[in-house]
Amino acid sequence: MDKKHIYLARHGDIGLGREKRYIGQSDLSLSALGEQQASLLKEIFSRVPLDNIYCSDLGRAQQTADIIASAHQILPMARVELRELNMGTWEGKTFSEIRAEYPKEFKNRGEDIANYSPPRGESFYDCYKRVIPVFESLTKSDESTILIVGHAGLNRVILCRVLGIPLENVFRLEQSYGCYNLISQEGLEYRLKYLNQTVNNDLYKMD
Repeated sequence: MDKKHIYLARHGDIGLGREKRYIGQSDLSLSALGEQQASLLKEIFSRVPLDNIYCSDLGRAQQTADIIASAHQILPMARVELRELNMGTWEGKTFSEIRAEYPKEFKNRGEDIANYSPPRGESFYDCYKRVIPVFESLTKSDESTILIVGHAGLNRVILCRVLGIPLENVFRLEQSYGCYNLISQEGLEYRLKYLNQTVNNDLYKMD
């Protein structure tokens, strides 16, 4: 039975600083630090025989994918379905702002992280329904080694599917800027080989 290797990376840093902020489908670019992290991913994946690279169509993911792809004869394929969660009216606001302006809604999301969606936004379950069919179609391709460059929330949804764990546990899976994960697939079975791997700790001190 053929074995497939699926690398799942998160884009590099986007310069938001230490205060947590809801960044979903805002189309932000990599910071200088993020470009460094993408270059480290390029170095790592230059030694991996990738058949193809897929990515979110948001700029930060495409930039990361393009930097990695420059070590290969590959043009990354952007997919709108691989976007981060849509945070709706919470987009761009800090956690403290939402906690102050929408205390009930903030509490409700914390108590039902899988199913609660911000106004005009998506829940993790909505994201799951959008992403997993695309992820599974990629795993059924003839390509034996692929890279998907996504986002923290998107990656966590895929990892929940791979590990067979409920979406309620989504935040137990850390996804640092510029990290990568390795999923091995044999038949219908997935196995997670690496989780949240990073290199050069100095570049990840803001996570």
